[in-house]
Amino acid sequence: MDERNKRAFLVGAFGAIAVFAVLFFAVGARDVVDSLRSAMPSLVVATFALALCWLGAWSLMLRTVLGALGVDVPAKKTFFVYAGAVFANNVTPFGQAGGEPVAALLISKVSDARYETGLAGIASVDVLNVVPSISLILVGVGYYATTAAVGERLETAVGSAVALIATIVLAMAVVWRYREAIVDRLPALLALRIGRFGFTRFDPDTFEADLTDRLERFFENIERVATDRWRLSAVIGLSLAGWLFQVAALTAAFAAVGYSVPPYVLLFAIPLANLAGAAPLPGGLGGIEVAFVTLLVPTTGIAASVVTAAVLIFRGAIYWMPVLIGGVSVSVFGVRALE
Repeated sequence: MDERNKRAFLVGAFGAIAVFAVLFFAVGARDVVDSLRSAMPSLVVATFALALCWLGAWSLMLRTVLGALGVDVPAKKTFFVYAGAVFANNVTPFGQAGGEPVAALLISKVSDARYETGLAGIASVDVLNVVPSISLILVGVGYYATTAAVGERLETAVGSAVALIATIVLAMAVVWRYREAIVDRLPALLALRIGRFGFTRFDPDTFEADLTDRLERFFENIERVATDRWRLSAVIGLSLAGWLFQVAALTAAFAAVGYSVPPYVLLFAIPLANLAGAAPLPGGLGGIEVAFVTLLVPTTGIAASVVTAAVLIFRGAIYWMPVLIGGVSVSVFGVRALE
């Protein structure tokens, strides 16, 4: 790991530790530990099993998207490739920026696909995961509103989520609308800017031609995915299945500490809490946990220490298990993108 990446990782890690320290101080560390000690082992195992089902569903999403791009990767390999992407997301501040390049490298390692084809594949998966999440937020909050008053905190969270998602969608629409202009102008602009640094082995003409070719193929691959309606429907279905497996996993985590939570609350709590992954922390570590506690305590009426314990079990399955599996995958496949 180079000095810049190492510094960013250490800052993010210390930030996560600080967030956890504040959380444990606020909810009572001893009470959280007591709840974890009383957790039913069989239901903890069930939480991890359901998390594996989530990881499997979203890895099949990636395989289906790659199929639309003419890349055939066995389901077993795709599982480990996607786990590697999740690993990179979870150890890199601002998650997706680190995960997608690593996943693209893994795809090129295990298949004959070009790097930009793999990048288009994993980027499509990440974008398409947004569609079911919006639906779950609206359905969950809508049903919750019929059973209880929607508090100001939840209104703010939902409003912020809608605004953020709308901004992302608008940005993607603008990029897609002006993709030809981007292909025509961006490579020349970057070649000019980089050339000013005076690198001895840098050839602006070669760089411009290569980047133009890669951008053209990238946008062509995105278009192929978007126009394959059968595969697109299958991908959306797999994405929804993955979100529902996460809901089931968090339900099992609450059951492990002796509480039941209405599933419709978790339908919106999980995608809303995951928006905290945009924080400059490794995979949103600490920030996502705080977001879960902030959302679930007022909407469930369960003590903060118990909610924290359930969330820690859930995040152990959703965050730490993919870190272990994906870290091994990245190492075995020989990708050194994080160094």
